[in-house]
Amino acid sequence: MTHTYAATLSWQGSTRDGYRSYSRTHAASAPPAEAALSLTADPKYRGDASQLNPEQLLLMSASSCQLLSFLAEAALRKVDVLGYDDAAEAFMDDTDGPMRITRIVLRPVIRVAVGTDVDEVVRLVHRGHDLCFIANSLTSTIEIEPRIVF
Repeated sequence: MTHTYAATLSWQGSTRDGYRSYSRTHAASAPPAEAALSLTADPKYRGDASQLNPEQLLLMSASSCQLLSFLAEAALRKVDVLGYDDAAEAFMDDTDGPMRITRIVLRPVIRVAVGTDVDEVVRLVHRGHDLCFIANSLTSTIEIEPRIVF
C-alpha cells in the first residue's frame, strides 16, 4: 500500500531589490488539517527568528516520528510509559557542500511506571528508531540518547 501526503505552500513578495531585501516568510499547510504554519528561513539566511524554519521542522519530524514509533512498540508490549520529553538537536555544516543536516541527536527523557524493566525500554527505543519512517528516509546520522526515569 502506498500512502500519499499533500501539502500546500504560498509566498508573496518581490525579489526585485535583490537577495537582502525580500521576505522569507511563507505559509504552509497540509489539508485536511486546518492549522497552517508560518515559516521563514534560518536567521543566518535573513529569516525571522520568531518563526519556524525548514531545518527546525525536519528536526521536529524526526523527534515526533521517534516518539510515535516508540510509543507504539511500548503499547504493543504493554510497557507503561507515562511521559516522554525530548531535547533534540540537529547539526548542519555550511562549509562543506552540499548543505544538509548531517547529524541529529535525540535525547528523550522517558518516564515509566515503577518496576518497569529499563533494559526493555531502551530496547524499545531502538526498535522504534528502526521503525521510524522519517529516520529511514534521511541520510543524516541519528543518535538516540535515552534517559529512563520512574
